[in-house]
Amino acid sequence: MNEYERCFEAAEYIRSRLDAKDAIGLVLGSGLGELGNEISDPIIVDYADIPNFPKTTVPGHAGRLICGKLNDTKVLCMQGRFHFYEGNDMKTVAMPVRVMKLLGVKALILTNAAGGCNKTFKPGTLMFIDDFINYMGDNPLYGPNDERFGPRFPDMTKALDPEYNELGKKCAEKLGIDVRSGVYMGFRGPNYETPAEIRFAQTIGADAVGMSTVPEILAARHCGLRVIGISCITNMAAGITGEELSHKEVQETADRVKEQFKQLIREIVSQM
Repeated sequence: MNEYERCFEAAEYIRSRLDAKDAIGLVLGSGLGELGNEISDPIIVDYADIPNFPKTTVPGHAGRLICGKLNDTKVLCMQGRFHFYEGNDMKTVAMPVRVMKLLGVKALILTNAAGGCNKTFKPGTLMFIDDFINYMGDNPLYGPNDERFGPRFPDMTKALDPEYNELGKKCAEKLGIDVRSGVYMGFRGPNYETPAEIRFAQTIGADAVGMSTVPEILAARHCGLRVIGISCITNMAAGITGEELSHKEVQETADRVKEQFKQLIREIVSQM
């Protein structure tokens, strides 16, 4: 079974359970999944029931797909994602994005918890992703290209949709939420980056670092989905404060800013 067939089989199963045509796709990262519980009229499908979907193994990732309404706008929400560091290959990591495209999702909002390497940031900062650096050592588009997904050489000049980013910033201004913009750099994980790696990231222009999102952006743009990305800066990256890093801190910070985050996503969804 090739990659298109794997995605098609998953999409057909999901389509038998729910209608996601013209929905806004949401991918909720570490500690940010609570928004999925606030979707009205929800139809829920566990990842474990979807053909070809792997299991999520990371705390804070519920592992289920939810279709319903946020502010009267149809959404298809991933409550948790798959990571490269969990042992999945890149095509599996990107698979849900391609499945969303097959289901008729019209745009995608990606969120994550990230480490801040821009020293003007602080834990709790929300950052719109303007651009990204793939430092994960792999790419979901590697290998034979299937034109049914997209072109052999997709352009990434505007990988994060500039119009949507501007819309997001206007929504934040309306709500009185202080947001920043920056470049997200994807590392392979699962260890947190070393202080030397963070100095390298700063040197080449990264504002935040993490272990997700990049494969999803690549797959989304390949198949023609418009993308907006938002990082919750849950901690300052290694070596900046001298403190050791932990997943507990990531979850605690995400929990602290979750109301602002949920407000912002709701407003953006209603304006898209």
